[in-house]
Amino acid sequence: MTDAHKRLARLRRLEKVRDIARQTAAAEAAQAEGTLAQLQALTERTRRLAEDYATRRTATDGAALHQIGRFVSGLQTLSRTTQGDAERAHAIADAKQRHLAEAERRRAAIEERAALQEGMIAKQAATPVLSARRAAGTELE
Repeated sequence: MTDAHKRLARLRRLEKVRDIARQTAAAEAAQAEGTLAQLQALTERTRRLAEDYATRRTATDGAALHQIGRFVSGLQTLSRTTQGDAERAHAIADAKQRHLAEAERRRAAIEERAALQEGMIAKQAATPVLSARRAAGTELE
């Protein structure tokens, strides 16, 4: 096996490793996007719940009104906390997407290098065309 063939085999192995890294990055990005979607839904749900309870006017006495107020306050706090979690999840999902794009670029670069190496091997293996013969005759012919 020549050095060129060894290099090609090494590039193919590296391409497989980079493809596995890309697949892993894609799975992580998908998981981060799923978590983000869940947190956004939870944020919206707790916000709507807090708004719904805040507009209720069914309290019969001061104690019930105080209890509803505390409950709404707790829901609003929970909504703000969930919103913060969703923002962090959004940042994480963006980072995972950038990591996925980087992994794809790395894999594509190795694939391109392997294709160039294959081309070089094919060029070396091709028989040379002997077209550099001297022309017979004169320029006037």
